[in-house]
Amino acid sequence: MRIAISGKSGCGNTTVSALLAQKLGIPVINYTFRSLAADLGLSFEEVRRLAETSDEYDRMIDSRQVELAREGPCVLASRLAIWMLEEADFRVFLDASEETRAARIQGREGGGLEDIRGATRKRDAADSARYRRLYGIDNGDTTRADLVIDTERRSPEEIAALIVAELRRRGLVPQTGAP
Repeated sequence: MRIAISGKSGCGNTTVSALLAQKLGIPVINYTFRSLAADLGLSFEEVRRLAETSDEYDRMIDSRQVELAREGPCVLASRLAIWMLEEADFRVFLDASEETRAARIQGREGGGLEDIRGATRKRDAADSARYRRLYGIDNGDTTRADLVIDTERRSPEEIAALIVAELRRRGLVPQTGAP
């Protein structure tokens, strides 16, 4: 089984994907710029700078994570997972308000909330423009998702449990026992 989970920054994508993969006993794939930097033998900052001037690095990340996901059962965590992994058996989009996402990012990384809110808004706009330009994807269009979850007032554990319950309801995992 391949599960694709997407959401904007601060929605809980990485945390929920890791919890879900653990519950299901399958690997989580979260291939990032840091992963690419390690594979290329470059620093994260070098890859980040290079990516500002060339789409090649985004494309390498996106193709590598799909390649890894095609190797077997997994939870693929990425901003574009629900659109990029054609073979996904189940697609989840995690959603939260800009305010909630900024507060979560602040809790994770520190800094002033207003600055983070502004940076989050700017990042969302840049990401959306890049995804549209590179792949023709509107990352605000959740119609590709099998399940959209508002993460505003739910813990990562509650969200993972909701996903498992829906997988059971659809007969994609056993009704009883693990997970």
